[in-house]
Amino acid sequence: MSTPGRRAAVITALVGALVLTGCTGAGDGAVENGTADGPSGELTIFAAASLSGAFDELSTRFEEQHPDVDVLPISYDGSSVLATQLIEGASADVFASADERNMTKVIDAGLTPDAEAFATNTMQIAVAPDNPDDIDSLASLAEDDLLVVMCAAEVPCGAAAHTLLDAAQIAVTPVSEEQNVTAVLAKVKSGEADAGLVYRTDIAAAGDAVDAVDIEGAEQATNVYPLSALTDAANPEAAEAFVAFVLSDAGQAVLRDFGFGAP
Repeated sequence: MSTPGRRAAVITALVGALVLTGCTGAGDGAVENGTADGPSGELTIFAAASLSGAFDELSTRFEEQHPDVDVLPISYDGSSVLATQLIEGASADVFASADERNMTKVIDAGLTPDAEAFATNTMQIAVAPDNPDDIDSLASLAEDDLLVVMCAAEVPCGAAAHTLLDAAQIAVTPVSEEQNVTAVLAKVKSGEADAGLVYRTDIAAAGDAVDAVDIEGAEQATNVYPLSALTDAANPEAAEAFVAFVLSDAGQAVLRDFGFGAP
C-alpha cells in the first residue's frame, strides 16, 4: 500500500517527466522550423558574363530564402574561360554556362554528371544611342569604315555571332575579339566601337547607353544556358538548393524580367 510520501514522490517524478518532454518537443520544433534544416555556409558560383544582372538578383533572393547561406561574389566571365578554369582545378559549387558546348567540356572532364537548361538568349547589334551610323542589319557591319567588335569564336556570344554571319554569307573583320560579352558592350558604350554583336539581355540591361538593332533570323543562333551543381562542390547542399531555385517558378520569373527566354 502506498504511503502519502511515496505518492507525492511519484507525482513529482511524473510532473518532471512531462516538463522534460515538453521542453524536448519545443526543442525539436525549433530545429525543424529553423535554419538548421536548410543549407548553410558559403556558396561559390561561376557564371557566364551575360548572366551578371540576373544572377546577382537571383543570389540576393536565394540568400533571403536561406539566411544561413553566404553567396560569395560571383565569378563572371566568358563560359569558355570559366570552363577552362574549372578543368584546370578552380574550385566552385555551381557552374552556369551561356552554351551547351562549354558545359559539355566540364561534363566530359568528370566535374559533373549532367546539367539542366534554365534559359535561352538571342543576339542583337548594339550601337551608339540614336544609331548615328544608320546600321540596320548584319550586312551593315561589313562596311569598311565601321568599327565592329565581337566575342572571340570560342566564347558562346562569338560562336552565335559567327553562326549568324556565316548563314547570311556576310564577312566582317572585327577590330577586336573579346573574351566575354561584357567587354564587347563596354567598347560600344565608350565609343571605341561603332557596333557590337551581343545578347539582347545585355542591351536591355544597358538602358539608354546603347540602342539595339534586331537581326533577321536571330533565332537560328539561340543559345541554351545550362547550369549544374559540381560533383566536388565544397557545399553540395547549398549548390543543389541554388540550382533548384534557378529552375523554380520564382527563379524563372527573375530571368524573364532580365529578358531571358524559357529553356
